[in-house]
Amino acid sequence: MDPFSILLDGARARNTFVLRTILNPPWSVRVRDRVPLNLVAVLRGMPWVVPSAGDAVRLDAGDIAMVRGPDAFTFADDPRTPTQVVVQAGPRRTTAAGTELPEAADMGVRTWVNGERAHDDGADGSSVLLIGKYSGPGEIATRLLRALPPLLVIPTAAHSESALVSLLAKETLRKEPGQDLVLERLLDLLLVGTLREWLTRPDADAPAWYPANGDPVVGSVLRLIHGDPGHPWTVAALARQAGVSRATLARRFTDLVGMPPMAYLTGWRIDVAADLLVESDATIDTVARQVGYGSGFALSAAFKRARGMSPQRYRAHARDRP
Repeated sequence: MDPFSILLDGARARNTFVLRTILNPPWSVRVRDRVPLNLVAVLRGMPWVVPSAGDAVRLDAGDIAMVRGPDAFTFADDPRTPTQVVVQAGPRRTTAAGTELPEAADMGVRTWVNGERAHDDGADGSSVLLIGKYSGPGEIATRLLRALPPLLVIPTAAHSESALVSLLAKETLRKEPGQDLVLERLLDLLLVGTLREWLTRPDADAPAWYPANGDPVVGSVLRLIHGDPGHPWTVAALARQAGVSRATLARRFTDLVGMPPMAYLTGWRIDVAADLLVESDATIDTVARQVGYGSGFALSAAFKRARGMSPQRYRAHARDRP
């Protein structure tokens, strides 16, 4: 499996939240639902996205923004516009003071408008956003979230997903048998397309192992680690498979990936274990064997060093999140 597929393996939308929202100026929406990942396509308008840390970014129609949780962020017609709507877990919509907003704001299938007026022709300067959320444990793999920047914007001129965005927007308004499944798969495709555009950009701040995969030595070792993390790999065994000495592998791997091969293997095993803990009901011993540890005790010790908590606590914490 290629590294891009491995990065996205496990990204599966379930119980899809996809919403088309029409926002009449002035408007400002603060998102505090703490979901792992938000995918926002700008259908009309030139809104701003304000991350919890960093500068506000102006978007244009056709742009796609990906915002990593759980930190809050804001979408607004102007960064100076006071917050009018807060999206809470659930999702629930409240005022900035915490008052629940009436459901009368909903305008048809999967459509929401700020206020009572519903302008959908853009004559009043309204913005239209298409919002998809990966909200549940296991929908987004740990290793994918760790690879993403807090805010990722793909300008319309830099991506080729306009047809897919249009299709998702149309399907959002339909109410047919199996509609949730259609939206889930379309959202997954949009995620894949957006990330592919990002990873192939020269200025992408991609994880170090992604470009390193093109190296004939390090790339082959990465494919071995990614493909079979449960194998009892050693530096000697990896070097033998790559056709180089242990010293050459250790030096080249560290130069390109930023850490020695065994440290990378340990981190990858913990990431895979974290996903398995959330996505399945397998015992700790079973997960341990799948990722290359001889016992649940050995995995627990390594997991606690890496994540600061036991596998049992991590599973409970991840599943208890809204």
